[in-house]
Amino acid sequence: MNDPIPVVEEKVLVLDFGAQYSQLIARRVRECGVYCEIVPGKVKAEDILRERPQGLILSGGPASVYEPNAPRCDPEIFRLGLPILGICYGFQLMAHLLGGEVRASAQREYGPAQLEVLQPNHLFADLPPQLRCWMSHGDEVVALPAGFVALARTANCSYAAAADEHRHLYGVQFHPEVSHTRRGREILYNFLTRGCRCRGTWSMASFVQAAIPRLREQIGAGRVLCALSGGVDSAVAATLVHRAVGNQLVCVFVNHGLLRAGEPEQVQRTFGEHFKMHLVTVDARERFLACLQGVEDPEEKRRRIGQEFVTVFEEQSRKLGPFEFLAQGTIYPDVIESGTQFAATIKTHHNVGGLPDNLGFQLVEPLRYLFKDEVRRVGEQLGLPPEIVYRQPFPGPGLAIRILGEVTRERLEIVRQADAIVGEEIERAGLHREVSQFFAVLAPIRSVGVMGDHRTYAYPIIVRAVTTDDFMTAHWAQLPAEVLERIATRIVNEVPGVNRCVYDISSKPPATIEWE
Repeated sequence: MNDPIPVVEEKVLVLDFGAQYSQLIARRVRECGVYCEIVPGKVKAEDILRERPQGLILSGGPASVYEPNAPRCDPEIFRLGLPILGICYGFQLMAHLLGGEVRASAQREYGPAQLEVLQPNHLFADLPPQLRCWMSHGDEVVALPAGFVALARTANCSYAAAADEHRHLYGVQFHPEVSHTRRGREILYNFLTRGCRCRGTWSMASFVQAAIPRLREQIGAGRVLCALSGGVDSAVAATLVHRAVGNQLVCVFVNHGLLRAGEPEQVQRTFGEHFKMHLVTVDARERFLACLQGVEDPEEKRRRIGQEFVTVFEEQSRKLGPFEFLAQGTIYPDVIESGTQFAATIKTHHNVGGLPDNLGFQLVEPLRYLFKDEVRRVGEQLGLPPEIVYRQPFPGPGLAIRILGEVTRERLEIVRQADAIVGEEIERAGLHREVSQFFAVLAPIRSVGVMGDHRTYAYPIIVRAVTTDDFMTAHWAQLPAEVLERIATRIVNEVPGVNRCVYDISSKPPATIEWE
């Protein structure tokens, strides 16, 4: 199993069976002050013992436990004496392997349901007898294994929660990790504190305190080349590595021409002049534009950009080196969305799936298992200024994936100017801290318009703004009408080649935050 972070006092492992929201379970557990890591569902019991966790959580998943090739856990985990919580598929799998029965539900449940608590034990301690929960299942447990008792039910599910208190085994058919389940975090907290006896010692202060010596141990006397984009992830990663090894770090900023307005200058001011890091700026605008010529598929864009990044870094390594390590600001959502053992690939991130096997560097990814909000808190712990810590998220491939279809010089300038206007108007309205992410997208189509009594045939700009607390789910931001009107008016008037502006009101899921 991976060991990407410093040793922690308390740990809970999530065994992943293909749920797109396994990372939400991990995040909710961390919010309770307990470090949580996702591991493959088929991990062996002896490997789990080496990790010395305080408990296990079995995730949901799309399969049915009675299917021949359904993912399974090692049955020996139930003999380890560890507290275990099964969620949805995880509950069904636990019941199936321990002698219970799982069948297709007579009436499937997708959406909100009223939960009636039958026995307020560890999971439901200090909670009301009626709770609103979120269901998403087509199968259900119809017969409990020996030793289990029902803890809660809904109108359509007799065993919405069950437990074997003697063996510290718990199962819930609903999803306590999603925000739609009211008091879901408290249910997880009860499992962690009452079931697993965790004290909640995980914090970003403890992470920084332990990560710095761990980085020193990992890097030793080696030299590190850091991919510094100026975004919060790479900025925090660079600062953390710099804090650990000082002048062994060389930061390389690649101006690939796919950046937002004013970003190259801001990166130079912040890291080269203010933080006094060894910063090398590479002007690679023409070569990235050339490598993207004629490419329309978003996954191919990501692969090409990732490969070109590696080529640039290898060139800089030979010029400035030698370097043994490459530091990156990879975070947990990058890893999850690029595909887990059972979960589908949503989109390949250039710093995960876009990297070749023969990289030539050892990767240093100190933030690989942190969520975005945790990264920001690490930045605060390291003393980074608010304009960096709370900078708008920006994908590694940059504006290339905010242009649908082929990337051209003209389209880059259009989306860059439009994006700047979106940011200026949202900040002017004082909404930049309330709206989690906002940007412009260029669609490769043209529509008819009228400007100055003349017919136009120009591009539309799509404005995207969302609110989220974890970037794994998101709601479209309900911006005031006057703000949207100012954005649309300015974009059409100030950006050549645009005659229409539309607002995206899709949430994630089913959409993603980015368009590609």
